[in-house]
Amino acid sequence: MTTFFLARHGETVWHAEHRYAGNSDVGLTRRGLGQAAALGAWAADARLDAIIASPLSRARRSAAPAVETTGLDLRIDERLVEIDFGAAEGLTPEEIAERFPDEWTAFTRAPASNPLPAGERGRDGIARALPALDDLVAEFPEGRVLIVGHATLIRLLFSELAGMDPDGYRDLLPVLGNCNLTTIVYPWATESQAMHHPRIRLLGFDVPPWRAT
Repeated sequence: MTTFFLARHGETVWHAEHRYAGNSDVGLTRRGLGQAAALGAWAADARLDAIIASPLSRARRSAAPAVETTGLDLRIDERLVEIDFGAAEGLTPEEIAERFPDEWTAFTRAPASNPLPAGERGRDGIARALPALDDLVAEFPEGRVLIVGHATLIRLLFSELAGMDPDGYRDLLPVLGNCNLTTIVYPWATESQAMHHPRIRLLGFDVPPWRAT
């Protein structure tokens, strides 16, 4: 079983303005750089075996302090890129609702199943990203791995692995803090007999790095 630390990147200009970023390459704010530094300080004593990031610069830059404090190489995995929000990228929720009312309504009702215009289905994002975790389990079967990625993809993956319907991720998991840590053990051999039993053990959700262990 591998312990994964899933961290959202630091704050960007678009996220500070509540704009959807998705695949767009948006840089960190000064606050975001400070959040990344806090993640790096946590990593210094976290006994990590690997650090993996999304290819987008906001994730790579957020992982950089952890790379510096641990001496580990930064590995990039294209499969961990954020969900593509298509024509909605750069827009606020209010602007999306005004320009694409039908698509926005469908997205808010079932966001993993209904993409925004010209965007990617959340369920397809799960399908591309989950093999990245499986590959890391095979490489680090008892290891500790930091993944620096994106809020929507992390929440979708968490929902899937926890045995929950990913279409409910926006209601159940409305926010992930920048550079906060969600810690899971995967794969977890659950004793649950539920139809959709969890495949992970949750050790911490959305925990600021200065409080994480």
